[in-house]
Parts: sequence; structure tokens; C-alpha cells
Amino acid sequence: MSDETRLGRDVEAERGRLVAMAARMLGSNAEAEDAVQEAWLRLSRQEAGTVDNVAGWLTTMVGRICLDVLRQRRAHPQASLDEPPQELVVTEDEGGPEDSAVLADSVGLALMVVLDTLGPDERLAFVLHDLFAVPFAEIGPIVGRSPDAAKMLASRARRKVQGSSATGEGRARQREVVDAFIAAAREGDFERLLELLDPDITWTTHHPHGRVVRLGQTEVVAAADRGLRAAVAVRRVLVNGEPGILAWSRSGKPLGLMACTVSGGRITEVVAVLDPTRLAAIDLPEGPVP
Repeated sequence: MSDETRLGRDVEAERGRLVAMAARMLGSNAEAEDAVQEAWLRLSRQEAGTVDNVAGWLTTMVGRICLDVLRQRRAHPQASLDEPPQELVVTEDEGGPEDSAVLADSVGLALMVVLDTLGPDERLAFVLHDLFAVPFAEIGPIVGRSPDAAKMLASRARRKVQGSSATGEGRARQREVVDAFIAAAREGDFERLLELLDPDITWTTHHPHGRVVRLGQTEVVAAADRGLRAAVAVRRVLVNGEPGILAWSRSGKPLGLMACTVSGGRITEVVAVLDPTRLAAIDLPEGPVP
């Protein structure tokens, strides 16, 4: 077996872990794939025999590439009304023990919001150590600090994550709130909808021609009421590991997907996808048979 073939085999064996790691650091599967590909290209330029631990070398390189991306975002923030929604993983929500497997394989929207508030070094240290068990001795060189300093970064990030009310809502309680919201919308119970929505709720809707952001209860109740009552079938699903809502038309075609963040017994944020093209690109559970 040639050195190149052996190297390719080793990289392929690590690809899934590396992409998952980069996706959690960057919040984008596409950017994660690019980061891993860039790491592979850099590895392929190394002289044969100079890399003893391919897995460790790739972890370090992917970490450095992701850190560069995060620092560039912080230095040059960009916002666009045409910005696509975060990549969403949608699965059935049966409310059973499979939740742990779903959560282990995805980062909920609420946690991603918290991660976005962390500094690049904090985010990388937290993700690598707490989610992927990378030792601080390896994290330190990536962020250009000592292992003890890297440990402090992860600890500070952990406190911010644990202190966020957005990540502290129990799964059963989240389901209750989302189910109550669906029932109130279908019944046209305006008062109940107001009770279930946080006064400062942010509702971001992705339409075929752009993005609309609504703030506050009164701005979103009418849209939610009209949209869910128009759908023939509505079901709670898991969206990135957290309860969400999926609606279908009479023909069984997906009409809309809502990713909900629940805190304090109320829905505090909704990301809704109504764009048929974007819905078609998401792997959605089967709808009702026409």
C-alpha cells in the first residue's frame, strides 16, 4: 500500500469526527466540510513520514482553520436579509429514550445561540474539550496558550453555557409548551397564544424572496394563528434536538417548519422556513398520506 493510499484511508476514517467537530465550532455543515477538506490538502503537502499521529494532526489543523474563521467573523461581522437559515436536522419526536441519541448527534438551536456569544478561543476550547474530549495539552497550542490557560477558557465558556436560561428548560416541559402552542393556534385561542409567547419573542421567517424578522408577541400571533390553522396536518418534531413544528398541505407537501426555543415556560424564539426550495433541501419526516 502506497503512502498516499494509506494517508487517504486514515483521513477517511477520521472524516466523520472531524466534520462533526468543525460543524459544532462553525455552526455550518458546509463550512465544516470546507475546513476538513482544507486540512486534508495541507496534510497531503507534508513530506511522507513526517506525521506520526494523523488523527491528532488533523484535529489540530481543523481546530486552527476553524479558529481563523471564527476570528474573521468577529473582526468582520456580516449580516444579510438574504442570509439562509441555520442548517436544520429534523427528526421524529416520540418523546422516548431515543432523545439522548438525537441530542448527542446534534447541537440544539438554543445552545448554538449561546455558542455564538462566546469568543472564538472560548468556543473552540469548549467544543473541543467538552463535546469531543480533546485534552487541554492539545487545545493549548491551537489557541496559542498554555494548557492551563486553555482550561480556563473552556471553564469560562462552560459557565456561560450553563448559566444561559435558554439551555436549561427540561425536554418534557418544552414539549408541553410546543403542544399547547399548536393547540391554541389550531383553535384560534388568541389569549392562550399570548400566554405561550415571550413578550420579547423573536420570530424569523425565511420566505422564497428573503427573510422577515418580527419582534414581540403582537407581531407574531396573527402570523402563527393564520399559518397553523391553514395547514391540514401539524405535528411536533425535533429540530436540531429541540421541539419544533412541521406542517403539511392536504396533498402531503411540507408547508413550513418552525424551530422553537423554549425558556421559562414560554417560546422565546422561532426560526420558520416557508421557502419550498429550502424545505425540499431538508431531510424531513414523512407527512400524512393524501
